[in-house]
Amino acid sequence: MKKYFFNILILITLTAVVSCKNTQKKEGKSTEEKGYTVEPKTTTVNWIAYKTNDKIPVKGQFTKLNIENSSKSKTALEALNNLKFSIPVSSLFTNDTIRDSKLKKFFFGALKNTSLISGTIHINNETSGTVDIVMNGITQALPITFIISDQMVTMEALMDLDNWQAQTAIESLNKVCKELHTGSDGISKTWSEVKIEVATYLKYE
Repeated sequence: MKKYFFNILILITLTAVVSCKNTQKKEGKSTEEKGYTVEPKTTTVNWIAYKTNDKIPVKGQFTKLNIENSSKSKTALEALNNLKFSIPVSSLFTNDTIRDSKLKKFFFGALKNTSLISGTIHINNETSGTVDIVMNGITQALPITFIISDQMVTMEALMDLDNWQAQTAIESLNKVCKELHTGSDGISKTWSEVKIEVATYLKYE
């Protein structure tokens, strides 16, 4: 009889110990903090260039984005701040293969060491910041504005290619696209201004 009660006591003790361990594991999981991270697969990089004196828009995008140092952050702003990225020029896409080829060869091909466009984001406040863009062997700060809505972030910037000394590349592109870039006034023009639009859906877990 004593042996029976002794076995019951051991069983109850073991059950309590296992239950305690399971509870601790569950509590450990529940206390893990969630955070925001930037992911290439949920990020789009669009751009709008302009031609002719009427400033006709030409839209395109880069279909590939590399992120070097994305890590889980407490806030969306922290996830964006100091984020380093690079964009392969080969991923340029305008839905026109002939135009894509000309842009890659006669514009980007006329720049120095520009198989990649790279940058680092710096956040100033809740709606603005800068991006240190490296292109044509030159690093320049590009002012940006952005809106954060929960996990969705949209950014805009107006890039002046003259700041990256891209005049020769612009002239090279305008020469090969002379007829296409000629407006009703008979003047062929490729603008140095390019509008940048970025949208990213932050991962939160």
